[in-house]
Amino acid sequence: MSDGNLLKGDNRMANLPKFGGLLVLAAIALAFPQVFTNPAISNYGVFTLIFVTSVVAWNIFSGNTGYISLGQAVFYGSGAYTMGLAAKHWNITGDAVFALLPLCAAVGALIAVPFGLVALRVRRHTFIVLTIAVFFIFQLMAFNFTFTGSSSGLTSPFLTWPAATYNTPFYYIALACAAGSILIAWLIRRSRFGLQLRAIRDDEDRARGLGVKTMRVKLASFVISGAITAIIGAVWFFYINQVEPQTGFNPLFDLTLALMAFLGGYGTISGAVLGAVIIEPLTLWLNTQPQFSGGSLSEILLGGVFLIVVLFMPRGIIPTGGELITKIRSKGRPAVVPATTLGAVPGTEGAPSSPSSVSSGGAR
Repeated sequence: MSDGNLLKGDNRMANLPKFGGLLVLAAIALAFPQVFTNPAISNYGVFTLIFVTSVVAWNIFSGNTGYISLGQAVFYGSGAYTMGLAAKHWNITGDAVFALLPLCAAVGALIAVPFGLVALRVRRHTFIVLTIAVFFIFQLMAFNFTFTGSSSGLTSPFLTWPAATYNTPFYYIALACAAGSILIAWLIRRSRFGLQLRAIRDDEDRARGLGVKTMRVKLASFVISGAITAIIGAVWFFYINQVEPQTGFNPLFDLTLALMAFLGGYGTISGAVLGAVIIEPLTLWLNTQPQFSGGSLSEILLGGVFLIVVLFMPRGIIPTGGELITKIRSKGRPAVVPATTLGAVPGTEGAPSSPSSVSSGGAR
């Protein structure tokens, strides 16, 4: 067997635990609403998957390019309002409303084009300020336009699903959205497009000098992120049955996405998922506690967590944990294996070459 085949076999064996772990996680996700039939528990699962989708979509753009977006709620709220307005004016009811999800994605993508063309012309720090400004413009429009319901917002059509299992269909819809967003993020990361995005994150001027169409690449990533976020915003709207300007365009939504990404591991898909799985159930649980509900103590705690992460674990759980595991595995062994000379006698790689061998090598 050739060395190439041996390496391929070793790579397959090394990847087996990863594939096994993914299969276990998929089985747990699929079985969750069947095992935990209590609506209070399945509600945790639905909201967690909504935020998994949202933070993975955020990571497709911000994690890959280094441009931190605090205006992702623009797409989230726009998807919710698009679903509500389309269902209302076209008299679409029942399960048929979910056929409008592609329309919501298209609206999110269309909004991302002018948004990105304006905001992506500036550098990273100014970009953050511009995304906040655009966010508040959309929130004010939702408050003041009559077709959006002004401050009252919109209500969703009634879904004739059994009350006992009402959360279950939403759970699987949100799970499909989460799986789809993770797959898209994984495909982007392994593609030439993803390599260009990461080159922009590392050094945008150098990437441009190497021929990367930086504006085009950033805008494409921004559009994909906006479309996915608009879809899950529409699902969220039907799940809670209402959207208002302060909930559809909520500044805490953007801050929560950033916290999830940084906690799990900024720039990594697994880190984004882990951050959502930790933060969203914790937030929901805090809101059920009398001492935290009805005030801002839960937000203060989340802000404190964000500061701790940035100060003491800036790379997040996944990268930091990976480095720790690598250090443990390599304990007592050199970090870099010394290079060997081809054709050398075993045991003499580190021995100095004799004058005759140097001279003969030079003669060759």
